[in-house]
Amino acid sequence: MKLSLSYYLNQDVLFLAKDLLGKVLFTEVNGDITAGIIVETEAYFGVVDKASHAYGGRRTERTETLYSQGGISYVYLCYGIHHLFNVVTSIEGEPHAVLIRAVEPLAGKETMELRRNISADKPAVSSGPGSAAKALGINRSFNKKDLTENEIWIEDHGIRYAPDEIVAGPRIGVAYAQEDALLPWRFYVKGNPYVSKPRS
Repeated sequence: MKLSLSYYLNQDVLFLAKDLLGKVLFTEVNGDITAGIIVETEAYFGVVDKASHAYGGRRTERTETLYSQGGISYVYLCYGIHHLFNVVTSIEGEPHAVLIRAVEPLAGKETMELRRNISADKPAVSSGPGSAAKALGINRSFNKKDLTENEIWIEDHGIRYAPDEIVAGPRIGVAYAQEDALLPWRFYVKGNPYVSKPRS
C-alpha cells in the first residue's frame, strides 16, 4: 500500500504530478498519525523550468535536496511563514519535484484541527500548500526525509480519477517564471472543495 522507491524514480514529473492525485499522504509526529488525500499538485521540471528552485542548474544548500534520488521530501519556508512540502522525483542529479498543494483530510482530523485552529470540515484547514503542510504537522525538520520510512509516506488506496475529473492549469505564485508561469502544470481534482483557489 505504501508507494515503493521505484515509483518516485519515474522521470516523467508531469505524469507523477497527475498520478499522485488520489494518493494518501501520511505523517506521524510524536505518535499522532494524520493523513490526507492529495487533491492538488504542481510539477516542477528541474533545470529547464524557470519556476524551479533548480532552474539553470542552480545548486545551493537549500536546493541540494532536489538533486537527490527521488523518494525524499523537499520542504522549504515560503515568505518566511509557510512550510511547503514537495516530493522529489526522478533519478539522482535530475532535480524534478511535485509540490503538494492541497489534501482532503482522511485520518487524524482532530489533530489537524488543533494544528490549524479550524474545523476539518472547512476546506481552509488543508487547502493551499502552507495549510496542507501545517495540518499534517510538516515543518523544516521534514526536509530530506525518506518517503518509504515511517515519519512521512504516501500510500495507494485505490482512489482513481478519470481524465475528465482532473483539471490542468497554470501554476500559482510563479509570475517570476516568465513564459514558464503559463505552463499547465498544476493539476487538481475537479469539484473537490479542498482544492485551493482559483478553481475553474
